[in-house]
Amino acid sequence: MISRYTLPEMSALWQSRYEIWVRVEILASEAQAKLGVVPHSAVEDMRRAPVPDSARIAEIELDRDHEVLSFLAAYCEGIPDESARWVHLGMTSYDLVDTALGHILATATDHLLTAARRLRRVLADRAAEHWNTPIIGRTHGMHAEPTTFGHKLAGFAFAVDRSITRLVAAREAVAVGTISGAVGTYALIDPYVEQYVCQELGLGVEPSPSQVVARDRHAQLLQAVATLGACVEHLALELRLLQRTEVREVEEPRTAGYQGSSAMPHKRNPTGSERLNGLSRLLRGHANAAVENIALWHERDLAHQSVERVILPDSLCVGHYQATKAAELVENLVVFPERMAAHIDDTHGLVYSSTVLADLLTGGMEREKAYRAVQAAANNTLATGEYFGSTLAKEGIDLGALKPERFLRHHDVIRTRLEQLRELED
Repeated sequence: MISRYTLPEMSALWQSRYEIWVRVEILASEAQAKLGVVPHSAVEDMRRAPVPDSARIAEIELDRDHEVLSFLAAYCEGIPDESARWVHLGMTSYDLVDTALGHILATATDHLLTAARRLRRVLADRAAEHWNTPIIGRTHGMHAEPTTFGHKLAGFAFAVDRSITRLVAAREAVAVGTISGAVGTYALIDPYVEQYVCQELGLGVEPSPSQVVARDRHAQLLQAVATLGACVEHLALELRLLQRTEVREVEEPRTAGYQGSSAMPHKRNPTGSERLNGLSRLLRGHANAAVENIALWHERDLAHQSVERVILPDSLCVGHYQATKAAELVENLVVFPERMAAHIDDTHGLVYSSTVLADLLTGGMEREKAYRAVQAAANNTLATGEYFGSTLAKEGIDLGALKPERFLRHHDVIRTRLEQLRELED
């Protein structure tokens, strides 16, 4: 995890890994005590033992070259010998690791979902605020027809909403554990232990365990995180483009002491949006690595472990940071409606060409003739800068008093859908 892109709640969660390992070990022993296998006094000794220090675990691992065994050794240093022998009874390493990981991933996804729902709400609220703020729509980067800034933001709100649906499904997929022994056959441990531990942790159970939880679950989660990241990237790219000097229809929020360039004091760079764009590239790379982790040798190998130590915490932390910062950016975004209105007329009325064509067609003109007439007038406007209406008038075509509102007569149907989205709970 990189602290620059990790918020406190995510940092605390991932740093609590050994605490959760201890909890899994205690829960497994509690279940075995209920079965009459482990003495209740041993469970009490386990509860009293401190969570082992990470430095001590690392010290032991230098000799043993096995993190779980080093953790168990450090943990058992705080437990009387007669009780320590019952720790981890009948379990294999990944019974501990994957069950704890399921709990961590589910909780991390909950944090991410909270951030994503806030982003959805902020986008929907600002979309409603600017529902009637005209702005030129652009296709291929070129002026097309008028729309509204609220309509733009609504599209991003719905994209985030779809990502939330994917994340909810992915959370269910990763929120599983397994305590089933060396090759998943429950040879040395009663299945009740698995049921008890997973229920206490709010997890489901891997239905056909090998020794590990199936890695397609993690791939599903990281694909969902990367897709949300791409939706945020799409939003951030739009805001970057709208902040260009020659456009300047919006601007990121600035602090009082903001400085955009070490050499050029006038610069007001879209660095917040650029940062969101860059982070999405990390998420896509990690999602690909998660797919590579699905295929393991036989019941299990260890090729996935080194990869997961990076991609799982980093993806969840970065995704959470990205969604949180995107919400802050949109919530405080400065909007310039007058610039938006001015840019609608930058092409001297050409943005109304589709309405002129439609009027000619409904008036009875043959389509090819109508299209060519409007196109010729448009080309003349491009060449001379003469207003489109004047050019059309020379061809005997009346442009009329066209306004951006002409394009928005059915806009309320989208507004109704937006209001339904705004009613969803965070």
